[in-house]
Amino acid sequence: MKTVLCYGDSNTYGYIPETGMRYPRDIRFPGRLQKLLGSDYHVIEEGCNGRTTIYDDPIDGWKNGLEYLRPCLNSHKPVDIVILMLGSNDLKETFHVNAEQIAEGAGKLVEVIQSFTAEKQGMIPRIILVSPPQIGAGIRSSVFYGAFSERAIEESKRFADHYRVIAQKYGCKFFDAAAFIEPSEVDSLHLTPEGHRILADKLYEVVTEESVRL
Repeated sequence: MKTVLCYGDSNTYGYIPETGMRYPRDIRFPGRLQKLLGSDYHVIEEGCNGRTTIYDDPIDGWKNGLEYLRPCLNSHKPVDIVILMLGSNDLKETFHVNAEQIAEGAGKLVEVIQSFTAEKQGMIPRIILVSPPQIGAGIRSSVFYGAFSERAIEESKRFADHYRVIAQKYGCKFFDAAAFIEPSEVDSLHLTPEGHRILADKLYEVVTEESVRL
């Protein structure tokens, strides 16, 4: 059985834009991915609302993705594939960083995954580096406006170019989520059930392809 770790933020968690609650497992993309992959795989959902790549939130400092990454990898070892989708929350005004800096933060997470797993489990998992969905054009009318500004829209459009560079640098598989899905019009940040379905379908193709290389 191959272990697939989905490490991300609220869109990995399955945040419902209309209610702030959580989609059922059979709707959110890791659960759908598990169903598609079948019993030869174990898909672990490790999504946390507000999680960043490497930045400490001034209110919720424990949402730093770098701080929890090593314990997470150690808890679930051996891990065969990591689906890493972080960066959207780094666009919050409080961090004052651009798409290039955010991609570099994702690169630091990749470095940790590769070095830590080489030491602790004796093999490096295949890493699928996901460039996150873009921030929706209606962010001004979102309940999250203020934490995010219009600047986030344009910066998120630059994610794919910079994440692709990082993936090439570290030998990861690059996946551009924004090429297939958009956030809900309700809050311009979180995925609809249809978005989760499409993302699961597309990642299924990538995971099965990467599994051949294991």
